[in-house]
Amino acid sequence: MSTTTVNDWDAELQAVQATARARGAVPGVSTPEQLRGRSGLQVMQAMLAGELPYPHIMQTLDYHLVQVERGRAVFQGVPQLMHYNPLGSVHGGWYATLLDSALGCAVHTALEADQGYTTAELGIHIVRAASMKSGPLRAIGQVVHVGRQLATAEARIVDAAGKLYAHGSTTCLVFAAPAS
Repeated sequence: MSTTTVNDWDAELQAVQATARARGAVPGVSTPEQLRGRSGLQVMQAMLAGELPYPHIMQTLDYHLVQVERGRAVFQGVPQLMHYNPLGSVHGGWYATLLDSALGCAVHTALEADQGYTTAELGIHIVRAASMKSGPLRAIGQVVHVGRQLATAEARIVDAAGKLYAHGSTTCLVFAAPAS
């Protein structure tokens, strides 16, 4: 049984954000020069540490990278009113984006230097409605397989008690990163 609490999650998020702010992290796109020679894990660790820019989508949908290790990436977010659809519930695109980020970045952490990837297939299943009252949710992505041309991963969106909100999977194409 997990002893993780919402306070633990909030403290971890605040520490990650403070480190990134101290290093001047801003939204943006990394240059080929910043990425060249770094493994996918090194790129993701540099982003987490605020040494590389983070994607604008994280600012747009108010979620953050909180953990990375080889084959695993974790993002945290809290659904806000701005994420609701006209029916008054969290838009499916919020779940899909959070899952896609965890899935793709988990794959990214398993790639060698100068490799790239792109999502070829994304499947999601929303099993519980989230709301502004749900508190922080985490998308936890885990690699299943990485080959020369294809990679697969699975992810789950859970709350601090481990309650499942959504899960998904991806197939990514793996390729040599362009030089420019």
